[in-house]
Amino acid sequence: MKFSQVTIKDIARELGISPSTVSRALKDHPDISAKTKEAVNALAEKLNYQPNIVALNLRQKKTFTIGVIIPELVHFFFSTVISGIEDVAYQAGYSVILAQSNESYEREKTDIKALFNSRVDGLLMSISRETKNFDHIESVIAKGVPVVFYDRTYNTTQCSNVVVDDYVGAKEAVNHLIQQGYRKIAFLEGSPGLIITNDRKRGYMDALREHQLPVNDHYVEECITGSMEEGKRATKKLLSLPEPPDAIFAANDPMATGAMQSVKEAGLRIPQDVGVVGFSNWSYGSLLEPSLTTVDQPGFEMGQEAARLLIRQIELADKEQDYPSPETKILKTRLIVRDSSLKNSPARK
Repeated sequence: MKFSQVTIKDIARELGISPSTVSRALKDHPDISAKTKEAVNALAEKLNYQPNIVALNLRQKKTFTIGVIIPELVHFFFSTVISGIEDVAYQAGYSVILAQSNESYEREKTDIKALFNSRVDGLLMSISRETKNFDHIESVIAKGVPVVFYDRTYNTTQCSNVVVDDYVGAKEAVNHLIQQGYRKIAFLEGSPGLIITNDRKRGYMDALREHQLPVNDHYVEECITGSMEEGKRATKKLLSLPEPPDAIFAANDPMATGAMQSVKEAGLRIPQDVGVVGFSNWSYGSLLEPSLTTVDQPGFEMGQEAARLLIRQIELADKEQDYPSPETKILKTRLIVRDSSLKNSPARK
């Protein structure tokens, strides 16, 4: 398959100026007028001109480098994913360049452009919580850059994905709370629009329905940033209801930690009065008092699988072989039961 790419000559021809003028305008040369610079940069942006790669044959010179876009470097789960990616990539002879979107759509666009200009051989990506438009991603895919998504994906049929079974993980968490005797279970949901948020919410709701428990809209609190502070505020609101919940399932561990803080500040006991379960198995969960029950995600394995898929795609492209149809690998979660949800533990009776 061949891909055409915009060149300086294309921009010059469109504007009726010389290629050298276009080149100097893109470099912000002082001899070029502000009006010309504005016109050149506007057209370059519109045509998605990439200054560091002016022809497809330049891309065919492998760099043995993989670009990785991660939403948050401080996120414990994503740090384990990076370790898995590096484990496979380095063994295969590839270097890894990391870029952090910091949960920003604009930063994500900049990161993709920078990695493309660095001539990475392929891209591993987890989208930011702000990303609702995917034109910037579709653009690099159209240029023949192999892309594999991990954890956070969007509805595209062009790329392979590696995800965990968020639905089953959430359902098991809520089933555990029900088995412990909790009946009024609230849910702290994460960023709206993310597939993982929707899957965890479905798991929560289906677990309630299957046990003939009501799905109460007042028990669902949206936490856009998924932070500890939001979890704390949302739980304080839930506990002020005329009929407050007796358990809280949070879509991530920071929100669950915030929930535990609010429960304690309200003078209630965990797990006797309110049970709490998180998701992601952050490293500090076992150190909390009480220790936090959570859903473990195999981040290291996810990184490994994503890197393997991408490298396979890169190497098939090198041999000019067609890549098989994109696939989605779904990894299993594991419920880690600790003290924050053991209402019926024999030690507590």
